[in-house]
Amino acid sequence: MKEEKLLPDYIFESSWEVCNKVGGIYTVLSTRAKTLQDAMPDHVIFIGPDFWQGKENPLFKEDKRLMAGWRQQVQREALNVRVGRWQIPGKPVVILVDFQPFFAMKNDIYGSLWTNYQVDSLHAYGDYDEASMFSYAAGRVVESYYHYFLDETKRVVYQAHEWMTGLGALYVQKHVPAIATIFTTHATTIGRSIAGNGKPLYDYLFAYNGNQMAEELNVQSKHSIERQTAHHVDCFTTVSDVTARECLELLDKQPDVVLPNGFEMDFVPKGVTFVNRRRKARQRILEVANALMGTQMTDDTLIVSTSGRYEWKNKGIDVYLEALNRTLHDDRLQRQVLALVEVPAWQAGPRRDLQELLKKNASNNKAKSPKKKEQTLPLPNPFITHELHEPGSDMVTQALYGFGITNRESSRVKFMFVPCYLDGADGIFNLHYYDLLIGLDLTVYPSYYEPWGYTPLESIAFKVPCVTTTLAGFGLWANETKARAVKEVKGRAEAVSCYLDADGVEVIQRSDYNFDEVADRIRDEIIGFSELAPKEVEKARKAAAALASKAQWKHFITYYYQAYNVALRHAAERLKELQD
Repeated sequence: MKEEKLLPDYIFESSWEVCNKVGGIYTVLSTRAKTLQDAMPDHVIFIGPDFWQGKENPLFKEDKRLMAGWRQQVQREALNVRVGRWQIPGKPVVILVDFQPFFAMKNDIYGSLWTNYQVDSLHAYGDYDEASMFSYAAGRVVESYYHYFLDETKRVVYQAHEWMTGLGALYVQKHVPAIATIFTTHATTIGRSIAGNGKPLYDYLFAYNGNQMAEELNVQSKHSIERQTAHHVDCFTTVSDVTARECLELLDKQPDVVLPNGFEMDFVPKGVTFVNRRRKARQRILEVANALMGTQMTDDTLIVSTSGRYEWKNKGIDVYLEALNRTLHDDRLQRQVLALVEVPAWQAGPRRDLQELLKKNASNNKAKSPKKKEQTLPLPNPFITHELHEPGSDMVTQALYGFGITNRESSRVKFMFVPCYLDGADGIFNLHYYDLLIGLDLTVYPSYYEPWGYTPLESIAFKVPCVTTTLAGFGLWANETKARAVKEVKGRAEAVSCYLDADGVEVIQRSDYNFDEVADRIRDEIIGFSELAPKEVEKARKAAAALASKAQWKHFITYYYQAYNVALRHAAERLKELQD
């Protein structure tokens, strides 16, 4: 007889990125929230750090009517919280907690952590203390809420994301043993450090000792909290098979469940709105590029981009630029290509000369002059949209200088570096990331270290075909999904060609040592895509959207229910042992 899955009555989720938009975990939580909120209205409660005391947080709206009695209770427990709703689809309940007061208790907290779970905090530095104090505060919040509102008749899950929240998960398990704990690592500290320090990760993964490498790379405390949390919680999870292997080798722990990252298609406009936003995005990209470079690129230009965190090797920025440099010198390319690099760097604000020129051009356009648009001279450094604090140490800038990039009119490939957060107020584009993404023709994410890879998933959701690699969790999932689709059609040529001849996603084999091969493959993919007829491009765009639809949260949420079941059963066993 099949065992019935246990379902939670309440779910708490803690992350540094709750109402704090800094990385991919924000996308995981914010796009999944509505799916859980629809299934469990206001029984899914997110806990995040309160960085915005005394000023408005555009992602959070306080509601003093929520949990009014409990908020009085937590004040007596020396917890300073604000309760409200996260301003995302579903508008789930959020508790933001002030963790600053707990720094005075830091040594006692770390001592208890060592005594109970052998977590080494002696080598802590940088953001370790700040993250740990938030995590401890989050655990205290859950403990207080549970004792005020709930009891052992309710099934409760506490899910902690990344090493920054591990301490809270262990605190909850120790002090409220009835609560089932889940720990999700989205990338291991050691794996990211090995890759980021230029060491070969994959070919030698079997030979690395996580504890030894933590000492060598000076991340002992982060590794320790991550490793011990993984071993002690009721359910340990990660986001892809590639990271599961990493966890087994470096944390000595096989994840109980893999939780792939989904997307909510409500973020993607439809119909006429989609068409209009795509037109607006392309127009703005070309306006900025033409003003910057003194060119007259038209809408026929193939606009290619990479984006994400500024991790030179891990995100494959190095091989992306090399591939485009090879594309530039390849006689097969007959179409104009505009290549964007959208990675936030240490920028000092928008270029004044570019702002003035864009304003002047906009004024001229309003005059509706029938004359042909005059050729303008390129601006100095005609490949970057914002000023940098230290351009001499910026790797993208130096690579473009090294390639001798001048973006002259005759060049078939032109480069544009966008080193800012696209938050709608960057001073040049003044559009949000998704509002520019929709205007692209092709994206390239040739990651070396990418546990999942939201950027390619977002790309295809907006019908922009992309290139990624087998070292990205998303890339592996895409390959497996496409293989199943081909198998299911059983030889029907039309359906097969939809996935192969003009595919929405191309997944390139990548290893520790095939940089040149990857660069050549990307070059060939760009040139090949540039030669597609409009009907083939549309076919690829539809294939991309079809694949993205298979990664919606309504499909992936089932993996979370598996994790809840595992955690709740282990918590029930623990509680029974304690009661006996």
